[in-house]
Order: sequence, then C-alpha cells, then structure tokens
Amino acid sequence: MTYWQRRQQAQRLRGIALETVLPLCGARRDCQDPRKWHTPEGVLSVNGPKFMNWNCGRGGGGAIDLVMQLQHLDFKAAVDWLADLFPGVVPEPVVTPTPRLSLQLPSPDPSKLPRVRQYLVHQRAIAPALLEPLIQSGTLYADARANAVFLLLGKENSPMGAELRGTTAEPWRGLAPGSQKDLGCFAVPIPPSSNLPNATTPIILCESAIDALSCLTLHPHCRCFSTAGARPNPLWIKPLLDQAGPIFCGFDADATGDHMAAAMIALYPAVKRLRPPAHDWNDVLKREQI
Repeated sequence: MTYWQRRQQAQRLRGIALETVLPLCGARRDCQDPRKWHTPEGVLSVNGPKFMNWNCGRGGGGAIDLVMQLQHLDFKAAVDWLADLFPGVVPEPVVTPTPRLSLQLPSPDPSKLPRVRQYLVHQRAIAPALLEPLIQSGTLYADARANAVFLLLGKENSPMGAELRGTTAEPWRGLAPGSQKDLGCFAVPIPPSSNLPNATTPIILCESAIDALSCLTLHPHCRCFSTAGARPNPLWIKPLLDQAGPIFCGFDADATGDHMAAAMIALYPAVKRLRPPAHDWNDVLKREQI
C-alpha cells in the first residue's frame, strides 16, 4: 500500500463512530450518562468524534486516537487493528490501486497423500472417515511438499484460497498466495453449493481447518467453519448470521482467542462464546483419545 493509500485508509478509519469502537476495547456505557464510558484505562467522556479521559487528563479525536490510548498501540498498529475489525465498513482506497495477487493454489501431489493422511490421523487424531469425503471432493489434498491443503470455498464452492499445514517434523502453517480469507472459508461437513447451512444447524467458528475437523468430531451435530486465524469480522459471517441457526465462537482458550471472541461478540451480539476446555479443539480431541 502506498503512502497516499495508507493516508486515505487512515482518514476513513478515523471516522468510525467511537460508540462502535469502545465496546471492542472493553468499555461499557454508563447507565445514567450515555456520553460517559467506563474503560480499563479510566472514565471517558465522548462528544461526537472527541473524547476525554478524566483519569489521566488525556483526550483525543477519532477512532485511531481512541484505539491508541485504550489498546496501547502506536499509530500503524491502531490502523491495522481497526482495518482488521472493519473490513467491510472501511473499504480499501481506490486511488492508484495495487493489483491483487492472483490465487496460486499448490498443485496436488497424490504421492504425498499417504503422508498427509498419516499426519492427520495419527498425530492429530482425526478420524479417517471424516477425511475421505474431503479428499474425494478435492477440498483436502497434498501438495509436492507434503503439506495438507485445505481449500477455502466461496460462492458456488469456488476456491478463494487455502490453508496450508506442514506434516513433517518442522511445524509450519500458512496460506496459499493470493488467498482471500474474507471471501471463502473451510467448512465441514462439505457445504452445499449455496455455501449456507441448514437454518437450524448450530455453527462453531474455529481458528483453523484442523480445529474445525476436531470440533466436528466433538460436536457431530454442528457445522464447523475455520476463520483461518483469530479474526472477529470475516465478511462471510454476515450471511450466516442472517440465515443460519445458533453461532458460537470457538476460538482458542488463550488471550488472543478470548480478545478476538469478545470483539466478534461486540460486533455481532447473536454470537455466543464456546471456549475449548484445552488450548484448542485439537488438543481437546487428542486428550480424549488418551
């Protein structure tokens, strides 16, 4: 992103209503005074885009200043924090846009598929019966480096990217170049062409494809989706909220997972927290196999 693109993005982010951002920073509105907010950093008074922290005698203007103060971030980190939470509300600048990198999915290598199967079954405790439909559909395959490739599917089950997970002794994870995580996701069972589940089926959002597979094993009557990282506002969540049944945020049981889950619930109050009883759902599954 160029300097001017970054500047225009910051201007748009700065204009987000403070009342929208404050709950994501752990603040709660005062019961008697709607302009007063109680935050972990003290009491704030809000007047339009302006705010004042009376506990420390510091004020500011706009969402970026607010996030810098409440989240203890520098300017760049505050911009990134807001951009991640509000990808749809704050579009990318259109001035001299940089061409998007085209999706580069790794080519399948059937000779490496036994290694991927062995890793997922014996090291990750995933049942073979759960993997085979994914392999047969091409949603899961092995690449030339023996990585497990989990496709992120969008509308009409079109590939929008892929999660990559190493299966060798050296732990590794990543995304296929050009992946668009906001336009597609990994889901089990395999989604229909509409990419929307039955309206009564509970949905659990997980941080990775392996966690989604593990979570489905533990909660077989649910649909499990991967957000490809602890992200509170993937764009594809909105159709699910409009048309699906109960939705639970099953992010990891750590500080990042808890913070991102709280941010998601602040943005979408219908979402409920489902915290894994171990660090993540795969840890829970492996613990139950002992």
